[in-house]
Amino acid sequence: MSSIVTEAWQGYLLQLQKNPLRTKAITAGVLAGISDSVAQKISGIKKLQFRRLLLLMVLLEQLTSSPWNNLFFMMYYGLVVEGRRWSLVKAKVRKDYPTIQLTAWRFWPIVGWVNYQYMPLQFRVIFHSFVASCWGIFLNLKARSVKAA
Repeated sequence: MSSIVTEAWQGYLLQLQKNPLRTKAITAGVLAGISDSVAQKISGIKKLQFRRLLLLMVLLEQLTSSPWNNLFFMMYYGLVVEGRRWSLVKAKVRKDYPTIQLTAWRFWPIVGWVNYQYMPLQFRVIFHSFVASCWGIFLNLKARSVKAA
């Protein structure tokens, strides 16, 4: 048993070194799920409320990765795709980022809820990928500094 734990720990440390952000996000999600499950059991709930766990996971994702993804996309688009100076990109991010992030916080939890509540398991990745493609189009349009004529 000890060797299994040691191997798992070494694998975790390796992943932490190779993919720190992803590993930390997954770890945070797993720990949040475990803590919520334990809290439900301690409080006397007989059957775990998985919707509560799902809500917690969606909330965690929206508060951690979503803001960074949208921020980095806007900076990348302005600096690399459009080749704008940092001062112009910074001004664009200051102006448009809050609206984009608020839209994401309204939009993605609904997508996650629909995906987990109604989408058959075999279609969840396809559904999420399709919606992410639509979100990518939205971000591209919002990140542009000049409107197409």
